[in-house]
Amino acid sequence: MALSRISITLPRDVLVAADRRARALDRSRSWLIVEALRAYLATPARSASAGVREPDAPVYAAREVADARRQHLAADLKRSPAERLRRAEELARLGRQVRPRRGRRQQVIGFDSYEDFYEWKKARLAGA
Repeated sequence: MALSRISITLPRDVLVAADRRARALDRSRSWLIVEALRAYLATPARSASAGVREPDAPVYAAREVADARRQHLAADLKRSPAERLRRAEELARLGRQVRPRRGRRQQVIGFDSYEDFYEWKKARLAGA
């Protein structure tokens, strides 16, 4: 595939949001912009008065996964509320058998910068 280099100008807030999303997806800024353009170009042409419409599935999700999740949701919604509750309790019970709870609960927290982490740590220590 031949690649072409271009230069674009973006509002600062859009660039910051794009970089944040690219980091969260562990992808490059270029990859994110290419995927956004592909998703935009895949939709039918819109008139200016048509408004904005969200895509059926997030652009980063595989179509097959989105379809499987939709089918699973439709199947679950066919169950009665009592049956959904019973199944949720059963799954929770199975989850505890496979991975029983231990003393302390572990948690993974992500930060955009060291400064964000430092502020979180300071607030946590002040509250302790």
